[in-house]
Amino acid sequence: MLLMGVRFIHKIGIMCVKSAKCNIMFSFGKLIIQTAVIKIETDREKIAAYAEIKADENESFRTYLQNRNSQMVDQMVHELNALVEPQVDCTACGACCNGLMINVTQPELESVAAHLAMPNDLFKSQYIEESLGGMMIINTIPCHFLHEKKCTMYEHRFKECRDFPHLHKPNFTDRLFGTLMHYSICPIIFNVIEQLKIETAFLNVKQ
Repeated sequence: MLLMGVRFIHKIGIMCVKSAKCNIMFSFGKLIIQTAVIKIETDREKIAAYAEIKADENESFRTYLQNRNSQMVDQMVHELNALVEPQVDCTACGACCNGLMINVTQPELESVAAHLAMPNDLFKSQYIEESLGGMMIINTIPCHFLHEKKCTMYEHRFKECRDFPHLHKPNFTDRLFGTLMHYSICPIIFNVIEQLKIETAFLNVKQ
């Protein structure tokens, strides 16, 4: 799939302005117009295969990003995520629900229990594991609430489920190790990372 969209091009000496159909860049007084085209891969079997091939490359990329301006990287990631995420149907995937350990807060426990018309104590005994320090997690993987790749309580899902894959948050480079752990299963992460390699000129350095 080719995704047409708008994104910032981050380069020294270039000021970028978002436009509805293209990027308008002023570079040393010259007007440059560039249309954003991103190839999106959503086939999870292909993504898993690419992940094996690119394992060493991804580790090098992680090191490469640590030496770049973190705020600039955040802005790139946020722009790319805004382009990629709408093109991936998470309800047709369910990979994260099959492999993530989900933390649950007390207000979330109470909210979901109420949605399921269950007493809090019963919900907790059936679905939650609590540490000695009071941290609560869903007590099984895959998630209890996953059915045929879809969340059976999607509108009431936990915050960690809503936030995944966390690419809209700041401090991306601080979370990169964990993000790359899901590179092989999440089409959003895969496509953002691969495009980020281009945006940061990593592939040019690698060559």
